[in-house]
Amino acid sequence: MDDILSGLNPVQRQAVCHTDGPLLILAGAGSGKTRVLTHRIAHLIAEKGVFPGSILAVTFTNKAAREMRERVEGLVGPWSKSIWVSTFHAFCARVLRRDIDKLGISKGFTIFDSSDQKSAMKKALSSLNLDDRSFAPDAVLNEISSAKSELISPESFSREADGFWKRTVARLYPVYQKILRENNALDFDDLLVETARLFREFPEVLDYYRKQFKYILVDEYQDTNRAQYELVHVLAEESRNLCVCGDPDQSIYEWRGADIRNILDFEHDYPDATVIKLEQNYRSTQTILDIANSVISRNQSRKEKDLWTENAEGSQATCYEAYNERDEASFVAGEIERAMIGPDSLGYADFVVLYRTNAQSRLFEEIFMSRGIPYKVVGGLKFYERKEIKDVLSYLRLLLNHDDMVSLNRVVNVPKRGVGEATLTKYMDYANENNLHLLTAFQDVTAVSGVPTKTKQALMEFGEFIQSLGAKVHDRPVTELLRNLLDRSGYVKALEEENTVEAMSRVDNVKELLSVTREYDARDSEGRGVAGFLEEAALIADVDLFDEDQEGVTLMTLHSVKGLEFPAVFLVGMEEGLLPHSRTLIDEAGLEEERRLCYVGITRARKVLYFTFASQRMLYGEIMMFAPSRFLEDVPKELLTAANRVADHTVAGHSVYGAGMSKPGMARPGTTRFVARPYAKTIPGTERPLLARKSGGGEIESYQPGDKVSSPHWGIGTVISSEGEGDKLIVSVAFPDQGIKRLLASIAPIERVT
Repeated sequence: MDDILSGLNPVQRQAVCHTDGPLLILAGAGSGKTRVLTHRIAHLIAEKGVFPGSILAVTFTNKAAREMRERVEGLVGPWSKSIWVSTFHAFCARVLRRDIDKLGISKGFTIFDSSDQKSAMKKALSSLNLDDRSFAPDAVLNEISSAKSELISPESFSREADGFWKRTVARLYPVYQKILRENNALDFDDLLVETARLFREFPEVLDYYRKQFKYILVDEYQDTNRAQYELVHVLAEESRNLCVCGDPDQSIYEWRGADIRNILDFEHDYPDATVIKLEQNYRSTQTILDIANSVISRNQSRKEKDLWTENAEGSQATCYEAYNERDEASFVAGEIERAMIGPDSLGYADFVVLYRTNAQSRLFEEIFMSRGIPYKVVGGLKFYERKEIKDVLSYLRLLLNHDDMVSLNRVVNVPKRGVGEATLTKYMDYANENNLHLLTAFQDVTAVSGVPTKTKQALMEFGEFIQSLGAKVHDRPVTELLRNLLDRSGYVKALEEENTVEAMSRVDNVKELLSVTREYDARDSEGRGVAGFLEEAALIADVDLFDEDQEGVTLMTLHSVKGLEFPAVFLVGMEEGLLPHSRTLIDEAGLEEERRLCYVGITRARKVLYFTFASQRMLYGEIMMFAPSRFLEDVPKELLTAANRVADHTVAGHSVYGAGMSKPGMARPGTTRFVARPYAKTIPGTERPLLARKSGGGEIESYQPGDKVSSPHWGIGTVISSEGEGDKLIVSVAFPDQGIKRLLASIAPIERVT
């Protein structure tokens, strides 16, 4: 008992020892929530005598699940193997592999990744004679995903659909689902939806898991959507031993269905719940926490808490006003280089650059390369998205699920077998006419006319090896199957015969996949085989692939950084229209989520924190003027210092200033120098008002970033910035679903909305 509770503070101990009944742990950033959850599991086993197999712990990333599992094993030893620790999606996949046949779906189902889903949606659009340029597949898929996260069926969606767009999606939704079923496939959302349906339609299945799981723990509860909420609620309905842990201030995934009300309303759902706040932070300096507390305190949809620490007070955060985006990236590079020198020097891996949109990484990559600064981009082309890896995984999926026509279409001519679309159509027609499986049809070399003999032979061999290897898919290690597959398909041999640098690189990646399967086989104690391996590969997230030991500055979006921490953090692009993003300026709920996003970025920092923003920035192909982010106003001024230094802003021979731009400060031949303006002069609200003249003359209107204006063309919009004066004043306004419009204020038909 003492070993399990040692090192915990009094509040953490209280959370660990409260084992029976509903419990809400409000865990502030860096407050040791993973430690609390793992020690709570160990306490249940060691002190309460709970059988490990009756404990279910779910979280959102494989990385978090793996860390939780390893920590529990360190506390309780081999007993930990029986505990169900996984992501929501992996838990549902495991449940469905056992009982999905009750829903009329084969247990050998494939999980479609995002590119497979896009292919299926393009097929759905084509079947309804809809143009994928007018109805972007990604946009339709997002709409359907939102519906599924709310457990809205195609029929319900159709009944509620209003407007041309929703009615079109309502037509596509059932067609898309039909295509999934024809391929014996589920998408990510279906894993949740079908598990919820299984529990609802087959009470005996739900009862089986209710009896098994007497204690349920949910991490990052603020990120759960409606489907996840329902799954947790029904599983814990009888035992009521539900412990949820999370932080409403870090709820940043509303765009993918997360519902902050799930955690805010927990005490309404469970009136007898105990609430414990973890407010002591072990990560950051007090200055960083004071900044974070001040920024997030402006939100209304939250539960009050106040982070504090016994760490040092720490230095002020640094704020830098850049001239433009190139100047901003150059400043960041210079600060990193400066911090590498001296007795308290940092390493490249100690720095992270956080931005709101992926597009912002380009300039940082360019400038880091020019200055020899190593870096790694999280969210770039991931290992499992590389063509050669997707090819090989498609082969494995086809071994497991012969009905997966998306995978078959991908690999039937890879390597080249002379199989074009016309040939494949002939074989599909023959298979349908004779009620044969397509792979069986491939092995009849005399059946289809008009196909070259060499192609027929290749298809016969393809069908034979897929079926013969597929027969072994449930009783062979993944590595053994993969080696046989690579040999019999000729995939690696074809790459080696190309004998190009790119082809050799692809061979190396395929060989690395064998390393991944060997590692998987070594820990596959339950014998899940290919099905389990493919589930892990399909459900991997950006943060799961993040290598903390790899040298280099990390570049990543604010949405990707949750769960990580760094000694030094740069929050860049702190401008109205970027953070907060222009799409969120219309309603308070959107702004509150953007403020939470900013809060997440701030609380990743252990010792050093920077804010940067640019006076002007190239965006959507235009140079635009921006006001500093409103979130900077929320930072106590005594906790900020301006980067008021002279810096060399010539990068790889290119000045940060374009032709004809005035250059503040002094310059010498060959370089451009810029002296940053004091921060106090750039705080929104301290500069003089932006002026706009009403159409046709008349009185002068004053506009501030955040003001609402009305346009007869685009509706209600939010002012984010302006440039020029008088007749030449241009106001940039963000309109919902319309983007940012740059309007000449003297003639634009806009009116203030009070």
